[in-house]
Amino acid sequence: MKANDIHAMSADQLSDELEKLKKEQFNLRFQAATGQLEKTSRVKEVRRDIARIKTIARQKAAEAKA
Repeated sequence: MKANDIHAMSADQLSDELEKLKKEQFNLRFQAATGQLEKTSRVKEVRRDIARIKTIARQKAAEAKA
């Protein structure tokens, strides 16, 4: 997911996307533990997307306060 796409999202969309990614991260960890994970690079992508969404959401909250 690109940062530009995330910047265009509203706060509700960001929280929905964050929830979706956290569920995916849980499923990927579960697959890795059971040896069923095929695309190991997806774990890293999801983790970075979660961090990117949290960062942009925090920036938007700070801008709203200012």
